[in-house]
Amino acid sequence: MTLGPLEYLVIGFDGDRFDGSIAAQIEKVVDKGIIRLVDVVFVTRDAEGAAVVVELSNTDDPRFASFAHLLVELKALFTPGDLEEIADSLPLGTSGLVLLFEHRWAEDLKDAIGAAGGFLVTRAVVPPEVLAEVSAELEAASSQTA
Repeated sequence: MTLGPLEYLVIGFDGDRFDGSIAAQIEKVVDKGIIRLVDVVFVTRDAEGAAVVVELSNTDDPRFASFAHLLVELKALFTPGDLEEIADSLPLGTSGLVLLFEHRWAEDLKDAIGAAGGFLVTRAVVPPEVLAEVSAELEAASSQTA
């Protein structure tokens, strides 16, 4: 199996307040073929900095029940070092749902680029704070022209 572009994100929660309710929205983009989940873990970091990592596929915790059908084809690609680095990045007293996913929408594009003799030069994700700033600027400009 050839994997398309991979990306991971960490969705943070104060304390251990994760309830699994976001699974329905993740399922929508999976079902539409936009992404494929490759690895999913849950990381908790207590107030002293101690971390606990839970592979969602290896638990019967009811908070993760809504993810069960999404975890069937996971590849478990995160290494212990990856997970340690992610845990260290969490603020004290928080937890994070960590999603490693493949951009399925880009599979054919990747093949077309290669077939045309092209190659990816760079790729970046615009940080959320920059998006918020740009959105505010666009909204302000739009209200001035209205």
